[in-house]
Amino acid sequence: MSEIATFDLAALTERVAEESQFVRALREEVGRVVVGQGALIDRLLVGLLAGGHVLLEGVPGIAKTLTVSTLARAVDASFQRVQFTPDLLPADLIGTLIFNQAESRFSIKKGPIFAQFVLADEVNRAPAKVQSALLEAMQERQVTIGDTTYPLPAPFMVLATQNPVEQEGTYALPEAQVDRFLLKLIVTYPSREEEATILRRMGRTAAPPPVRPVVRPQQILAARALVDALYVDERVESYIVDLIRATRGGMPELAGLVAYGASPRATIGLALAARAHAFLQGRPYVTPEDVRALAPDVLRHRLALTYEAEAEEVSADALVARVLAKVPVP
Repeated sequence: MSEIATFDLAALTERVAEESQFVRALREEVGRVVVGQGALIDRLLVGLLAGGHVLLEGVPGIAKTLTVSTLARAVDASFQRVQFTPDLLPADLIGTLIFNQAESRFSIKKGPIFAQFVLADEVNRAPAKVQSALLEAMQERQVTIGDTTYPLPAPFMVLATQNPVEQEGTYALPEAQVDRFLLKLIVTYPSREEEATILRRMGRTAAPPPVRPVVRPQQILAARALVDALYVDERVESYIVDLIRATRGGMPELAGLVAYGASPRATIGLALAARAHAFLQGRPYVTPEDVRALAPDVLRHRLALTYEAEAEEVSADALVARVLAKVPVP
């Protein structure tokens, strides 16, 4: 490594140590309300720092909504929860134009999408037109109402939930929209000790402790700029590219199991997520371990499995594990 690179890393180390101090306070504040789910909280922070959206999958009652709302309040950001239903209309999400008879003109009524944290609960229950409106917001960070386009607030983050058990009355999300989610997280049950703590803390009629804002949205935006500046070695970049390309075929371990692999958007997403993960660890550079830690969350929803894979009950996570085991680590 050159002297210039060494100097830059030294300066980055100091900046990361200084500007990542809020991470501990944010984890502790969310942890005062949410028991366990430490991995979920860390992945949500990865998505927030990488400027990505997150898809959460898990059975009801395991604190998905509580975790998201608590994180939003701890960041002192605006939060809206939208219950997606089959009769939901795009106007219910993005807003609409209302005619004012007294003034003989239209005025805009903004929808819940104009919050900084938007929880799309049971996102797969809404019809295609609503999904299309959500897709524009996720990709462009803007919405169109009438003939006018309105920017969304920054930071802007969509956190969508899916129930893996009940599929009646649901719509399969379009592949283009699924690909817009930086991470797909599988939320699991708490451990026995954690569930006992939940019982002691929540098993009463009293309201849970209020969430204190410990971070400002401006700090998140500043941290994102620093995340972009973290050092990524060319060998780590090549490793990311090799992992993504391996999902598209060429590996005997995946033969006949993958209809199509991850897109270049996944390459970008994995690099961004790895940078954010390194920042959360207090490091000014990305390691292969950062990439490997985030690869399942970035790739599990981007692999289209064949009927053969489904017949053999091979999951996307299992295929990602095969790729991680096969591709040489630099």
